[in-house]
Amino acid sequence: MSSTSRPLPHPRETVRTITAAGRTLRVSVRSGTDAGTTPLLLMNGIGASLEVLQPFVDALDPKRTVIRFDVPGVGGSPRPVVPYVLATFSPVVASMLTQLGHEEPVDVLGFSWGGGLAQHFAVQHRRRVRRLVLAATGTGSLMVPAHPRVLSRMLTPRRHRDPDYARSIAGQIYGGTMRTEPERAAYALHAHTRLGPRRGYYFQLAAAAGWSSLPFLRLIRQPTLVIAGDDDPIIPSINPRVMARLIPDAVLHLYEGGHLAMVTEAKELAPVVEDFLDG
Repeated sequence: MSSTSRPLPHPRETVRTITAAGRTLRVSVRSGTDAGTTPLLLMNGIGASLEVLQPFVDALDPKRTVIRFDVPGVGGSPRPVVPYVLATFSPVVASMLTQLGHEEPVDVLGFSWGGGLAQHFAVQHRRRVRRLVLAATGTGSLMVPAHPRVLSRMLTPRRHRDPDYARSIAGQIYGGTMRTEPERAAYALHAHTRLGPRRGYYFQLAAAAGWSSLPFLRLIRQPTLVIAGDDDPIIPSINPRVMARLIPDAVLHLYEGGHLAMVTEAKELAPVVEDFLDG
């Protein structure tokens, strides 16, 4: 493990570079104040560096250790030498946890693209996951799809790089409060964000191409919270309803809002997640 630490804004938060299972990742750890509370591992959305979920991390109880990472080619992680898929990246996450000293099960929250990785990780490494939160996510290629106009906007990382463009399409692709306050989307995606090369975004797209969790949802045995917005153009709400029905020990929390609410309405949704994790 190579380690180059630098502080993030929170005094108990540090970032380092870790080489795990042949992949180099930028990793952030916010140390909790209670060693008895299970750490929470966050898996981020496509094209988004670990800073994007900072509002959600800030809204969590400081007792909880929070682990985040940039996937290869995004944020501060160098682009991969060879492509990866979810099945080959899950062992990288497991190795990262081991190098951080977390041999015991952790709680996992997967947001958007990260929700696909979280589903795969929960099955492939079931002993590493205590509880699972699937936020604003779906089952991959086998799901009720978004409108073609929305899908076309997702094929490029432009919204992560061009704030004006992000504002112009925010309501259409993110829904919720972005319909009336599109500038919040631009801020959420760009504030304090480190952008990797464009190729990292396309590696993420390719990693989930053709993948679906629908055939193995019943293999997810961990207690699971499916949390989704009722106005999410990317993930129509029928999809989380199906997920909650097929995962054996799942509950559904449908909030009023869109795709980015975990970031823009973090203060309202963080307590929902923590009630589940502490329950």
